[in-house]
Amino acid sequence: MQSPDKKIRVLVVDDSAFMCKVLQEIINSDPQMEVIGQGRDGRDGVALAESLRPDVITMDINMPHVDGLQATELIMSSHPRPIVIVSSESREGAASTLKALELGAIDFVPKPSSGIDLDMKTVREELTRKLKLAAKVRVVRTATRSKLAAPPMSASDMPKASAIAANGGKFPMVAIAASTGGPAAVTRLVSGLPKDLPAAVFLVLHMPPEFTKQFAVQLSEIGGLPIKQAENNETPKPGVIYLCPGSHHLRLSSGGKILLDSGARIDGYRPSADAALESIAAYARTLTIGVVLTGMGGDAAKGVKAVKSAGGTVFAQDEATSMIFGMPAEAIKTGAVDEVLPLDGIGGAIEKRVGQLARLAPVGAR
Repeated sequence: MQSPDKKIRVLVVDDSAFMCKVLQEIINSDPQMEVIGQGRDGRDGVALAESLRPDVITMDINMPHVDGLQATELIMSSHPRPIVIVSSESREGAASTLKALELGAIDFVPKPSSGIDLDMKTVREELTRKLKLAAKVRVVRTATRSKLAAPPMSASDMPKASAIAANGGKFPMVAIAASTGGPAAVTRLVSGLPKDLPAAVFLVLHMPPEFTKQFAVQLSEIGGLPIKQAENNETPKPGVIYLCPGSHHLRLSSGGKILLDSGARIDGYRPSADAALESIAAYARTLTIGVVLTGMGGDAAKGVKAVKSAGGTVFAQDEATSMIFGMPAEAIKTGAVDEVLPLDGIGGAIEKRVGQLARLAPVGAR
């Protein structure tokens, strides 16, 4: 945690000397921050991150020798520091920006879109705000290349999805909520879920709408289960992961169909994890599993109480592996959380509980 009496020490990594100068002027003009070093490319960035130990790093993506993605992965896997991506790639749902978030970057700030006007002062407020927020985050080492999944369940414990679908139409439903740090946590969690999981999985992340479609594509490349962006009025199926569009709230109708609503934010959020959890619990009842991952704020706290009231199960990510222990902490305070687990233990807990519930369906959902 940054001391209020000390300035936030910022490392700037960008191959453009002009952009480094602009970023330095913006950061140093804020009395709470100072630039302590500049890296000309990702290679410099990695070395300076280790030697200077900055409070936060601004990272460009397109750089020679070692690009921003490679540098982010190296920093977050060896000497993790909070990283904010500052790049022209941070626009229109760029795959590279999402990849950086999956690798552990905290947030992103797009450079101005005009190729002529490179005045970063147009994003001064957003940049300084996000750097100050990132500096408060206690980052954790990421290990995106390895899977520390729980041992798989036996065939007798894990009924096939097709059998569940035919058994009265009721099957387990898993609702996963996340915010800041969510892309990395969800990527790691989804990559370890078995391809024959007999449950529908819903992902609700606080993510800009232009990014969710691309995120679904990237998740489908690493997971065993098919992943798609949820569509209005479709009927969820077991063995499929549905990502809520960033522009809509996701709910289930009384008949079990997905309803997407582009209405006003709920308690400041759209999509709202509370709205999704509450409606899924109302439909699936005891067959509901709620999962709260890393994130800032209290979204999902009301939702997990609804899951618990319906007889469902709730898991929350622990503080040690959460990038920001806000949402999980608020969920835990409600008393509705059954187990607090490290990120690498949640997949196995979901798999085990789904197996137990699948054998009870559809009786447990009545």
